[in-house]
Amino acid sequence: MLYLWLKAFHIMSVIAWMAAMFYLPRLFVYHAQVPVGSEQSELFKVMERRLLKAIMTPAMIASWVFGLWLAIEIGAFSDGWFHAKLTLVLVMSGVHGYLAKCTRSFAADANTKGHRHYRIVNEIPTVLMIGIVLLVVLKPF
Repeated sequence: MLYLWLKAFHIMSVIAWMAAMFYLPRLFVYHAQVPVGSEQSELFKVMERRLLKAIMTPAMIASWVFGLWLAIEIGAFSDGWFHAKLTLVLVMSGVHGYLAKCTRSFAADANTKGHRHYRIVNEIPTVLMIGIVLLVVLKPF
C-alpha cells in the first residue's frame, strides 16, 4: 500500500513541477518583450517569483523525495532504464536551476536574453519529459 501512496504523490508532484517548468519560460518570453520598470514588467516579476518559490521548487523537491523513495521501494537502482531516467531528471533539475537564475536576472532588471531565447528554452522541459515518461513506461533496458 505504501508503494501506491508514494506513486500517487510522486505523480502529483511531477505534474506540478512540469506545469511550472512549462509556464515559467513562457512568462519570460512575454517579460522579455516589455520595457524594464514598466507596470507589466513588475507584474511579471511577481508572477515569476511566486511560481518559482511557491510551486516549482517545492514540487521539484517533492518529486525527488517521492521518486527516490519509490526507487528504493522497487529496487530500481540496478535497472538501466532507471539510470537513464535519473540522468534526464538531473538535467531537468539543471534546467530548473537555470530558470531560477533567469528569475533572479529579471527581478534585478538585468536580463540580457531576448524572447527568442526563452522560446527555445521553453521546449527543453518538454523534450526531457518525453524521454523520462518513455523510459518509465517502456523500461527499454
